Amino acid sequence: MSVDQPQGRVFVILVWLAVAGPVSAQTRALADADRLGMTCLQILKMSSTEWIAYFSKTTKTDPSSGTVRAAAAYGACYQARTEDLVRALARSGKGPSKVSSTDFNGFEAALRNFTQKALVDAEPPANREKQALAALYEHQFRYEFYRVYEAKSTKGPNAAKARPPSSPAEKNIAPAPGNPSLSPAPNDTDQMTTAKNRFGELLGALPDDKLHELHGAFGEVLGLHALDEAMRLAVYRYAIFLLEPGGGEGSSYSPPF
Repeated sequence: MSVDQPQGRVFVILVWLAVAGPVSAQTRALADADRLGMTCLQILKMSSTEWIAYFSKTTKTDPSSGTVRAAAAYGACYQARTEDLVRALARSGKGPSKVSSTDFNGFEAALRNFTQKALVDAEPPANREKQALAALYEHQFRYEFYRVYEAKSTKGPNAAKARPPSSPAEKNIAPAPGNPSLSPAPNDTDQMTTAKNRFGELLGALPDDKLHELHGAFGEVLGLHALDEAMRLAVYRYAIFLLEPGGGEGSSYSPPF
């Protein structure tokens, strides 16, 4: 089953999705306290997987609470980096156009709607953990959206045509430390087919009313916004992460990065 639809226009949007808006001052204060004495630069040198494991081991927190707290700390650092990038682009005048920003905001809203519908029936603590990890996807997508414009401003008008090397996360293997981009891998077509098939299997296992609800919500994500193939693949993988029983632990679709 596929909800993929032709796009009227395609431009590069490389980013994330989620269930939360800007981090509140209180949430950020709590996240800062959970950095365990490390700077954001040090934390972001780790993948989110490594950071969550390190946090849980160091604090000896129960797995569910540890995931939520560690994800919040990682997300706060990720958002702070994105905010720095946004300010730099504003100063240089090289940021996204109003049309691009509006389209991306609509994409995020549609994705949040899909996320809410996908998780509404999940029971705690799985719901809390998935919500926390979903927020990390949003941070990643938003950062990558702006990073494209950073590349344009530093490398000239042809920078957008040159993709960075494929990352392990795009090759369906465990991600390495750091935060990979969402550029497509050489076998992108095979990966897209695999992702679509798995997504269809997960939808097909749902009751008819739920299936139609999620199918419609997902169609609004892909069908109404201009996304390149790398982003479409990332969205399918995110949807699989949400629908995979048990959060997809151990699969190639989770955790986010």
